[in-house]
Amino acid sequence: MTENQGPAHKKDLTRRRVILAGGAAVAAAGIGAGVVATASAGEEKSGSGKKSGRSEACYRLTSETTEGPYYIDADKIRKDITEDKAGIPLTLRLKVIDSDTCKPLKRAAVDIWHCDALGIYSGYESMSQGGPGGGTPPSGAPTDAPTDAPTGTPTGTPPSGGPGGGGGGHSEPTDDERYLRGTQLTDQHGYVEFRTIFPGWYQGRAVHIHTKVHVGGKMTDAGYEGGHTCHTGQFFFAESAVLDSARIEPYSTSTTTRTTLTEDTIYDRSGVTGGLLKLSYGKGRMARGVTGSITMGVDPDETNDGTGL
Repeated sequence: MTENQGPAHKKDLTRRRVILAGGAAVAAAGIGAGVVATASAGEEKSGSGKKSGRSEACYRLTSETTEGPYYIDADKIRKDITEDKAGIPLTLRLKVIDSDTCKPLKRAAVDIWHCDALGIYSGYESMSQGGPGGGTPPSGAPTDAPTDAPTGTPTGTPPSGGPGGGGGGHSEPTDDERYLRGTQLTDQHGYVEFRTIFPGWYQGRAVHIHTKVHVGGKMTDAGYEGGHTCHTGQFFFAESAVLDSARIEPYSTSTTTRTTLTEDTIYDRSGVTGGLLKLSYGKGRMARGVTGSITMGVDPDETNDGTGL
């Protein structure tokens, strides 16, 4: 299963300014000796230095990407989306800001969804296991030992067949499972936090998490309703972290061809602007858990549902 998209998905990359308390978009807790930290590229300090005791950093408007075929508006308002799925614990800390005013977006609804440790999406388990275009179900053991250098077998032209082939064309769910999917409202400072697992990989795509940001709606008994989608994007993982994960079960049991970050056709190589997460975890102790964080600069007045990319 693939979700391929060429350079046309890139959005306006005009630089916007944001004031960041303490010089960090989202602070990863507990970072100390022996911690591996993979910083997001694409962040630049402004020339004005300090202002009112706060350091300044410039961010581009976060890249818009395709929704992909496996989005479900499930209205599952929850912090923990694991549903007992096996995998490396991942705490995902997100901040949403208005890219014009630099102010946090309060009570914006943030969706995330991603595959499990073996590349399977809830709601689409049968499609996840079908053919080259849908991703061959992982099995067996890997043959390459992880290193800091990118590995994985290049696939040439990314697959375009099957249910996941290209664009934002939506596929109807094939089952009632909804693990690794959830929605939360940002707090008054624009933050939201999810508990999930480190995603695995499937044929034709680098490791990633999908996201949407909705504004202008309201909470009802049925979930978040109304408003519009102002951002559709994806979060990505440094190659070194993916290689570390590949040493740990159940990821280590996968024989699915892995697409590296540099081979991925949706990641635009702009670092944090393109969704590259800042990751931290204990050196040699990744199995205990990873923290990922990022700030998303969005335009709340725009509609970006990711279906036309």
